[in-house]
Amino acid sequence: MSNLIAFLTKNFHWLLFILLEVVSVLLLFRYNSYQGSVWISSANVVSGKCYEWQSAVEQFFKLQQRDYELTQRNMELEQRLWRARQQLLALQPDTAAVDSAFSAVASQLQMLPAKVVSSTLNRSDNLITIDRGRADGIEPDMGIVSGTGLVGVVYMVGEHYAVGMPLLNTHSRVSCAIRNSGYFGYLMWDGKNPAEAYMEDVPRHAQIELNEWVETSGYSSIFPPGISVGQIVDIGNSADGLSYRLRVKLAVDFGCLRDVSVITDRSFQEQQQLLMAARDSMALMR
Repeated sequence: MSNLIAFLTKNFHWLLFILLEVVSVLLLFRYNSYQGSVWISSANVVSGKCYEWQSAVEQFFKLQQRDYELTQRNMELEQRLWRARQQLLALQPDTAAVDSAFSAVASQLQMLPAKVVSSTLNRSDNLITIDRGRADGIEPDMGIVSGTGLVGVVYMVGEHYAVGMPLLNTHSRVSCAIRNSGYFGYLMWDGKNPAEAYMEDVPRHAQIELNEWVETSGYSSIFPPGISVGQIVDIGNSADGLSYRLRVKLAVDFGCLRDVSVITDRSFQEQQQLLMAARDSMALMR
């Protein structure tokens, strides 16, 4: 104790100097808007870099699992592509025309790869941060997907980073459809199990089976149709009993989400906006 007192007495002027410096810096950034904005911007860049380094280390130790998931996803996509091609050939025997149609559809969708540098799972309103921002062409309300399925929507955008609202957010609402039958509803999360969500407002006359796939319906200006959302694991009723409430096992494992893509193509959004404008115009004419 005597040594500590002697140390404080000997270095009192240095300790007082450091304390006053800290107080002055806090006052400077707290009560001056310009300096405060500089501090916030710098802190965001530093924290983003730290999250990026942490994510890189975690990715290194999960490469095997990610390779397996991507292989499974590629096999599923190959099967769906083969079935679609066979259906088109049944209608149009010309293989060159079919291949040209597939190439035209693929060229319309533009996607920008990104990495998730931070995310949460244990909150009711979870968010994710990706290492792409306004400088890369990212804008709010763009869709985020991964190799296994739907992730969420871009919520806020900075210069080099963006924050997304994943499906694991109680404010998230995504228009979905059952893959085989086409019956649609909307997907929401109840804030509990991060591996599951619920598809609401599915009509009572719909024919539904367990393990059927749920995908995006294309009835929004954010996601094109056909992006995998998950599989139906339980069929229940809504609170009022007027529709089905389906429990869906999500296709994306948000606990190990790292590589994503942002849908940057706006052509299908323009189509949906034009369709909505036409419907509004017809409603006014009635």
